[in-house]
Amino acid sequence: MGFPRFKLVGLASALLALLPGPLATAQESPETYLARIAAIDDSGPQLDAVIATAPQDAIAAAQRQAGSSAPLAGHVVLIKDNIETRDMPTTAGSLALKDNAAGRDAPLVARLRKAGAIILGKTNLSEWANFRGDHSSSGWSGVGGQTRNPYATDRSPCGSSAGSGAAVAAGLAWAAVGTETDGSITCPASVNGVVGFKPTVGLVSRTHIIPISASQDTAGPMATSVADAALLLNAMAGSDPADTATAEADKHVVDFTRGLVDANLKGVRIGVLRKQAGKLPGVLSLFDRAIADMKRAGAEIVEIDYEPDDAMGRDEYTVLLYEFREGIDAYLAGLPGDPPIRDLAGLIAFDEAHAAEELRWYGQETFKEALEATDAEAYEKARENSRRLAGAEGIDKLMRDHRVDVLIAPTAGPAWPIDLVNGDHFMDVGAGSLAAIAGYPHLSVPMGQVERLPVGLSFMAGQWQDARVLRIGAAYERARSAPLPPPSFRDWHE
Repeated sequence: MGFPRFKLVGLASALLALLPGPLATAQESPETYLARIAAIDDSGPQLDAVIATAPQDAIAAAQRQAGSSAPLAGHVVLIKDNIETRDMPTTAGSLALKDNAAGRDAPLVARLRKAGAIILGKTNLSEWANFRGDHSSSGWSGVGGQTRNPYATDRSPCGSSAGSGAAVAAGLAWAAVGTETDGSITCPASVNGVVGFKPTVGLVSRTHIIPISASQDTAGPMATSVADAALLLNAMAGSDPADTATAEADKHVVDFTRGLVDANLKGVRIGVLRKQAGKLPGVLSLFDRAIADMKRAGAEIVEIDYEPDDAMGRDEYTVLLYEFREGIDAYLAGLPGDPPIRDLAGLIAFDEAHAAEELRWYGQETFKEALEATDAEAYEKARENSRRLAGAEGIDKLMRDHRVDVLIAPTAGPAWPIDLVNGDHFMDVGAGSLAAIAGYPHLSVPMGQVERLPVGLSFMAGQWQDARVLRIGAAYERARSAPLPPPSFRDWHE
């Protein structure tokens, strides 16, 4: 597909011994990361987290600038493959776009390059960001195959930013960029044992990112520490004239790393969403330990009794169907060159014509529903109601009524076995849809492990409170007492 990966041979066994430990933050050379990709992504455990690497001359050119004083000079970053880069195809994991070399950088990628980052390659994802149909397996795409979780290679990496989460956990780059509509950064961060941050919608440009929802889409950083995620966010954030959602971004851009080193929890009021913690004993035990850690560090713990209105999720789906049809038609119609499809109807026809490769494991029922989602009045009502329930009457009201600085819950349950036949097996854990639908910031920080499977802790707050969420998350990161063993790169049962 387009630009091939570098294939380095004979290094697997040696490099497996050189893998970084958990939450390692040291930046390394592109050559080291490429060798590691060859050892454990292309071969060995075959994580299939990286879908393509950049041309050698592009990497070499970026390296020549690595000695500059730019904030990300020499930092190696991977980009989710629904975000355009000028030197690699952008496929969304679909064979319909396998040759989609638009020849342009998304503004967020241009910002990263300007900040000195070396864009090493693209990461695999749940095809079409897991918005195509029923029975999907997170991390599977027609182009990239099935991404595997470094902590248990027979278990799911969650999605849709599966490759970004797995790649960071496996030490295939210093950090990665993911995208989220509802859970697609935070769930992969949680189950892969890394930090993932979904910023306020409108803080980061979405131009030249393959869309799902104009209301909820955003890109965000995935890294091994809150500080690294904040450093990456510094380079990504800012207004973009082509994306009206970012009109106020520059007013809210700060140095997101400021205060993280000294951040503490003294006097911080933590709102605990107990009913969103699920029922799995191991997760509940970790959650209690995290709360005890924060209390010991000086936080005030406030238990909150909250149950979401079912109408919130129902209306969210109406919004996503309508906005996806509009957004994907506009994106495909505006692509340079001569792609084989120009609208959603063409995508559906392409998949049907390539059913053996595209439809064996993953249907396109959602595509077909979106094609019929043309009722503008129903869409407007659903959008207003879902955002009200998640925002004004959700996060905003909970924080105001209980006078808390942040809301917390476990991000997700432990990773489930990969099941291409039946699809994903999500657990009823977490409250991330509140932040996703409202468009508010949501940070997942590793909380510990259940039976060697990572579980994250979510921190959420109101619109544009990104810096606050990052500071509180960093303070928890420092107070955390649970051990974080490194990935095993083996099946869970071994």
